[in-house]
Amino acid sequence: VQLVESGGGLVQAGGSLRVSCAASGGTFSTYAMGWFRQAPGKEREFVAAISWSGDSTYYAESVKGRFTISKDNAKNTLYLQMYSLKPEDTAEYYCAAMDTPYYTGIYYRDSHEYQYWGQGTRVTVSS
Repeated sequence: VQLVESGGGLVQAGGSLRVSCAASGGTFSTYAMGWFRQAPGKEREFVAAISWSGDSTYYAESVKGRFTISKDNAKNTLYLQMYSLKPEDTAEYYCAAMDTPYYTGIYYRDSHEYQYWGQGTRVTVSS
């Protein structure tokens, strides 16, 4: 499975941005997926995740109410719509996919549950 992120860039605080993750080489519709981010000098952290069906979503407290994760199985694409961006949202954003089809576990926030990772897309929020 190959994952390629796009859509990052520079945005002012309070602005919005949507990042995308195009998947290929696997059965996208059966994968639970997530977004993680890593700021300079910090560890990678969970941002959001979505079940394989898209029926369930999970968010870090820091982004809840501001970010929305979604997946379009017809386009094999994962999205992260970000609103009300803050300077502390500045980071490299990575999409990830689990290789367990129809995952029914609970560990969406654990990066070790994800086997496939993209190369990242940089989001910079200026104050």
